[in-house]
Amino acid sequence: METPKTQRAEKDLSEQIKRVTMEIHMRAENTELMLSFQKGQVTMPQYKLLLSSLHEIYQTLEEELDKNSCHPAVEPIYFPSELARLEPIEKDLEFFYGPNWKEKIVVPAATRKYCDRLRKIGKENPEYLVAHAYTRYLGDLSGGQVLGRIAQKSMGLKNGEGLAFFAFPGVSSPNLFKQLYRSRMNVLELSEEQKKGILDEAVNSFELNIQVFEDVQKVLNITENQMDSKHVESKNGLQSSMMATSFYKMLLGIFVVVVTMGICMS
Repeated sequence: METPKTQRAEKDLSEQIKRVTMEIHMRAENTELMLSFQKGQVTMPQYKLLLSSLHEIYQTLEEELDKNSCHPAVEPIYFPSELARLEPIEKDLEFFYGPNWKEKIVVPAATRKYCDRLRKIGKENPEYLVAHAYTRYLGDLSGGQVLGRIAQKSMGLKNGEGLAFFAFPGVSSPNLFKQLYRSRMNVLELSEEQKKGILDEAVNSFELNIQVFEDVQKVLNITENQMDSKHVESKNGLQSSMMATSFYKMLLGIFVVVVTMGICMS
């Protein structure tokens, strides 16, 4: 039997988002990229490409949140000091790529599509930013510590270098902060149409993230295939060179024999 408390909880926006995104959340966790994290097998190329896409996504998300920080649906969940990820990501990118990292990073088409969507809703439906902020920030806050340790071990990183993205120094207690964040979401004054729009956008945010994960892995696979092809070409070239050298040595040997015989016969 449902209690009044349970009934209220089911009407909470945070619980509704959790419920409608449950299936697609599992899809996101089962992408090749995320499985690499879960298995403790994430590679440096994977992480660098993912970090590059996250830079573009968070740069756009935080720009739109800043622009709409006074919007009645955004202001209650606007926590730039505690949650902003752009600066930590840029610190990590400089560690991996060097001071000219902006000229070196590559992002797939899916990342640009995600950013275009954030700009569109920031202009037309700012309340939908709640869905993206919730799924991204609280997702990173929930799994950040675990994924950070996995990444550190998998890539052999030391002293937290390259892992600033996973650290939230402005949040002393992730669990308490998540409770605060959800409580703020749950009291937002929204029409039924706005609430439905946010729920749909939460599902869309996971879909966009899945597309980014898949595109990042595709870029990585293409790069690896190109490297394998070059390795094969190099190996074949070396074998051809060795065969040619052996052939020339054989001709030289025959020439020496012929010349020697000619000298002996003269």
